[in-house]
Amino acid sequence: MKWLKRLLGVMLFGVVLGTAGIGTMYLYVLPELPDVSALRDIQLQTPMRVYTADGKLISQFGEKRRIPLAIDQIPPLMKKAFIATEDSRFYQHPGIDPIGIARAAINLILTGRKSQGASTITQQVARNFFLTREKTYIRKIKEIFLALQIEHMLTKEEILDLYLNKIPLGYRAYGVGAAAQVYYGKDVQDLTLPQIAVIAGLPKAPSALNPLTSPQRAKARRSVVLGRMLDQGYIDKATYEQANAAPITASYHGAEIEVHAPYLAEMVRQQIIDQYGDDAYTRGLNIYTTVHSNRQLAAEQALRKNLLDYDMRHGFRGPIQTLWKAGQSPLPRQKIIDKLAELPNYAYLKAAAITAVDEQTASAILKGGKPIQLDWDGMKWARRYLTDNRQGEEPKTAHDILSPGDVVWVIDQGDGQHDQLSQLPDASAAIVALRPFDGAIQALSGGFSYNRSKFNRVTQAKRQVGSNIKPFIYSDAFASGMTLATLINDAPVNQWDQSLGVAWRPKNSPPIYNGPTRLRVALAESKNVVSVRLVRKLGLTSVINHLEKFGFQADELPRNETIALGSASLTPLQVVTGYATFANGGFLISPYFIDHITDPSGQILFQATPKVACPDCLAASEAPESAEPQPADPLKQCHGAYATAQQLAPQIISTQNAFLVAQAMHSVITGGGSWAHHTGWNGTGWRALTLHRDDLYGKSGTTNDAKDAWFSGFGPDLVVTSWIGFDDFSRDLGQTSYNNNLGKDQSYGGEFGAKSAQPAWIDFMRNALDGIPEHLIPTPPGIVTARIDEKTGLLSNANDYTSRFEYFLDGSQPTQYVEQNTQSAGGNIQDQIF
Repeated sequence: MKWLKRLLGVMLFGVVLGTAGIGTMYLYVLPELPDVSALRDIQLQTPMRVYTADGKLISQFGEKRRIPLAIDQIPPLMKKAFIATEDSRFYQHPGIDPIGIARAAINLILTGRKSQGASTITQQVARNFFLTREKTYIRKIKEIFLALQIEHMLTKEEILDLYLNKIPLGYRAYGVGAAAQVYYGKDVQDLTLPQIAVIAGLPKAPSALNPLTSPQRAKARRSVVLGRMLDQGYIDKATYEQANAAPITASYHGAEIEVHAPYLAEMVRQQIIDQYGDDAYTRGLNIYTTVHSNRQLAAEQALRKNLLDYDMRHGFRGPIQTLWKAGQSPLPRQKIIDKLAELPNYAYLKAAAITAVDEQTASAILKGGKPIQLDWDGMKWARRYLTDNRQGEEPKTAHDILSPGDVVWVIDQGDGQHDQLSQLPDASAAIVALRPFDGAIQALSGGFSYNRSKFNRVTQAKRQVGSNIKPFIYSDAFASGMTLATLINDAPVNQWDQSLGVAWRPKNSPPIYNGPTRLRVALAESKNVVSVRLVRKLGLTSVINHLEKFGFQADELPRNETIALGSASLTPLQVVTGYATFANGGFLISPYFIDHITDPSGQILFQATPKVACPDCLAASEAPESAEPQPADPLKQCHGAYATAQQLAPQIISTQNAFLVAQAMHSVITGGGSWAHHTGWNGTGWRALTLHRDDLYGKSGTTNDAKDAWFSGFGPDLVVTSWIGFDDFSRDLGQTSYNNNLGKDQSYGGEFGAKSAQPAWIDFMRNALDGIPEHLIPTPPGIVTARIDEKTGLLSNANDYTSRFEYFLDGSQPTQYVEQNTQSAGGNIQDQIF
């Protein structure tokens, strides 16, 4: 009995000693233990996501990919797979598994090595949220105490929820929701058992057991997971065997980008980081932009198509590289594929290697290994490029264009039979559209390919605007008392420049002069000398002061008469903002592109409150306080919302002035009616007539030597600017350096705004306004009409092609009638001409 008492005494002493030791260790590490109550309000690090206004993903920013899920959103089979593999006694232990710890301790004594697998799911939660992964005894002790605290505070389901959302699973995927997307492109609810088992096997070693880089190891680990599920009774034998025999089907899936808008995404990222700091990358912010997916797609397609069309007009510059030459042996197929894999994709351009050339076809291998065939319709455009202004002869056969071994860019149509020979455009372009009543950006693209150039030409490219400046000058003319019927002499200007010692002789393009010309006609035909004469009449100071009202900075505006021809350098965003004033009744709006921001739970953190353009609201706010509120057309109340005076954008020109400028811009597209038919004049924007709408207003623009081409204009609730040009003013092609103007093409002549920039504007408008009823700008109060003589601008009693109804600010309409006597009429005309 004595030995039994001694044994019990030793055991009791051991228990006391052990308890004291544990207590001592707890007191030792207690000051370093974090507060586990933070887990109740834990903010999982999730990336920032950028969406269109209609909820489609544009981009995702942040190192960690995570899709937080509630525990009831995770399939039961997924939970069972992790429990069977990582912690089969999860629902029985208090946070630590004494059996597992004992097994690990015995293994340490027998082998001298620390084993894996002793940590419970609760311990892994403690480690993942509060500790490092270093293998030290003190870290393990902290982990045990934290696990016990966590079990005391949280339920098993809450612990499992934290674990399945936090666990690192490779390829920057954290949590099972992100892993399902990264490896299978699926929601977690849609995963099959073999796929679930692959993911459940990753926590042990996310890199070594990854199904993308080590499919055989992943398959072996999957067998372990399935075996443990079988042992625990979660699946039966038949299910195990079927799942175990399935192939590894994982493939990498990036963020599911639904709308391509990389330039916009970068604008959003910069603004959000400025506002929230680098924490924005992990706070799970959802940024909803003002851009609609259909309009963004239309903008991207319009810009790219127009750039490629321009580039094709100027000839084929030859292959990207040559893999083998005539007389040399072709490279093996795999070697060709490897070479092509080194080349990037640009938009929908992919590299292809020509393998054979026939009379009017060419066979090729597309990047990725797909065989394709280029037919004659897809390559016959390829005259040889000589200079910006000259191209070679039309090719007669495919041999005139291509040779085996050439690597070229092609537009991949997807069917392998109708792919088109192409090339990466040398020129650049930008297009931006916004809502004129509040400045909400509807679509933008800052270049052909963000992969090629991250320079955003919408916001960063300050380029001479050419004749796009003229509506602003005409606005000053109308503010100074001139009218759409005012005559200006369309005749050559010849001015001696004392400082340069030469004469300044601005010319019309084309150099045609029509003598006395009404302002409506002069803007429609973009008469340069009329614009110069207007600036002289108004005075340079008046013109510059007027331009500054539109938000253009004084240092951006040259203080000489070249401003009449658009020598000022502005960005497309500045130009489209200025044009919005003519579309919205005279208000200066501020462009914006973020509509609202939410946190991961959907709580709104920010809501845009832009200042709005609303002439009717302005009139209402100026009414006497005693006046009864008048019902108004919701369309005129800022699109259904009433605005206070504090919500109104500043009005910089009168609604009547904006209307008159818009009328002149209307003629840019529609021309001059019956008078134009008899006299042969058309507006420079006549190509937009293909849209078959009467509610379009626009203005072309071309700079000296055609270095820049523009088209800006608007339709119902949409104002758009399109620009095309070269980023650099000169470039080297082979042994020759060229000045970068848009040049000429052999078939169609010179490049200019309506030919080079307007096609993108038209293509975009065709899509953006599809299904939207026509809506002409309403005639504002204070505007009257009078029938005038087309030639003189005086009142007319005629009812034929020589006359038309014209708009005037009330009181500015002519009072004299055109005389039937030619000599008298000439006197009347001379009295009006400036």
